[in-house]
This record gives sequence, C-alpha cells and structure tokens, in this order.
Amino acid sequence: MIIDFLLIGVGIKSPLYLELGVFHPRNGSNTYKFYVKGGRGVLVEADRSLIPAIKIERPLDKVLHLGVTFNDEKTATFYVFDEPSVSSFDKEEAKRRNAMGVHKLIREEHVVLKNLNQILDEDCSGLPHILSIDIEGLDYQVLKSWDEVLFPVPIVCAETCSYSNDHIKEKDQAILDLMETKGYFVYGDTYINTIFVHKAWFQSQKK
Repeated sequence: MIIDFLLIGVGIKSPLYLELGVFHPRNGSNTYKFYVKGGRGVLVEADRSLIPAIKIERPLDKVLHLGVTFNDEKTATFYVFDEPSVSSFDKEEAKRRNAMGVHKLIREEHVVLKNLNQILDEDCSGLPHILSIDIEGLDYQVLKSWDEVLFPVPIVCAETCSYSNDHIKEKDQAILDLMETKGYFVYGDTYINTIFVHKAWFQSQKK
C-alpha cells in the first residue's frame, strides 16, 4: 500500500514489476495488489512445487522457474524445507535454519540460475517500476551484482531483516548501506521490508 500510494501520486496505476522469490501468488505478495489493478510483470520462483499454483493465480504474468545468481553460475543446489517460505540457495543459512528445529529440510534439488541483470534485459517487457526481492539469504549479493545504472528501477522492496523463528530479527544494515551507494533512499520501512526509491527518479516526478 505504501508503494501504491507513491505510484498513484505520480500517475502510475498499473505498474510493471519484477518479483524475485514469489512463494505464494497472493498471500503476502508484494505485487498481487498491482496485478489486480491491471499491472503485469515477471515472477521468479525457485521451488518447482510452487510454480503450478502461481501460474493458476497469475495467468497474465510471466512465471519463471529459476534461481537468481550474483555470478556466472548456471545451476545451484536449492535447499527445500517443509515450509517453502524458508527454502534457500544459501547452504550455510539452510543448515542454520534446519538446526533450529522448527522447519525441516526435506530435499535438495538442482535449479537453473539467471543473473538479475539478465532477467531485467531478457525477460521483462520494459524497465519495471517495482523490484521486489525476498530470496532468503542471498538478497545482498544479488542486489550488489545488479547494474542500477543500466536498469534504474524506480522502486525496490527488499527484506532487510535476518531470519528468526520468533520474529525478533536484526536489521541488515549492509543492504541499507548498499542501496544508498546505488542512489536510493529509504521511502518506507515495515521493519521486515524496506522500500527504497531511486533519488533521481523521485526528484524528476516533482511537479
């Protein structure tokens, strides 16, 4: 709703979006509200078991069964839990979550990878207005690898808290610092997620 408020203010009612780490196409989605309003975009999800439901709920979006990389790797091991929202490509993070004992690691599978810049260049129909990223442990590395000069997405919504079972989480200051170096400022924060806005884009919208 914070993003919607900002976009309506600049006359964008049906934005383009790119969502990395979809999990559920509707519940808890950072883009579903925009889909209902006529927005369209690309949804990227690494867990193959979630793809059919995403395609059913979001038939007008482009759905990609991929993992997102920050280097030149073509495939990687994806650690799938009995609670899909905590699955991760990060081996050490998967071990940590499994050791907590709340959710159980149930399988490992190899998933095709694609760099964020490739997805923006090859799979998006235009520069998205919104980039939503929640990829469980690799958010910082992927954002760092992103070429914000070539692909200056106006709004980025990123999970900026470390994982915990009791929802008492530490903020990831590294992501906040990184986004500032890329020319973004904090427009809104729900503690778990931070909404960053491109400074130059924001200034250009002033009447």
